[in-house]
Amino acid sequence: METIETLNVRLGEIFGIDTISRMPIFRIVWANDQTEKRLVSEVAGIQLLCPEVREMKKYGYLKDLYVLERLVLVPDSDQPELAGVKLSYEPLWAYRDPSGNPLPPTWVATEFLINTVHAALGKTNMAKYVEPNPEEDKEKRIQAIQEELFGNETETADAVRYKEGIVVPSNYKKNEVN
Repeated sequence: METIETLNVRLGEIFGIDTISRMPIFRIVWANDQTEKRLVSEVAGIQLLCPEVREMKKYGYLKDLYVLERLVLVPDSDQPELAGVKLSYEPLWAYRDPSGNPLPPTWVATEFLINTVHAALGKTNMAKYVEPNPEEDKEKRIQAIQEELFGNETETADAVRYKEGIVVPSNYKKNEVN
């Protein structure tokens, strides 16, 4: 299993970083360690006279598991609640089984999740599909794809395939009787 540090490095290298803040777009974190500053007007059921900014657990509902987060712009309407923060990591996936038991993050699962989100947004990670030189051997690639899809579709091949043709050996000599 890869370490969380290794996974986070790969996330930054493959899925990018924010050009202004230099923060990775995606990251994997331990839910128990995450906090955020929030503007609160009530503490333990008691109304405060003046709202104040407090450091609070970000994932109080998620315990003892890893979370895949995505860096997003905080809408202007939500910035006062998050103490004016303009960028925030928001949860994308909690690594747990259907019973709620924690699962270790893996690269295959993480990459699949991110590619699925990108596909849903109409974006795709096309970098891995870019050809080095699109014009080089174009005819060969097209021919190979056609053969993979359709096979050898000549009249002779079809006749032999359907047992309606005859194969004449290359060493056959016309008008020669043995």
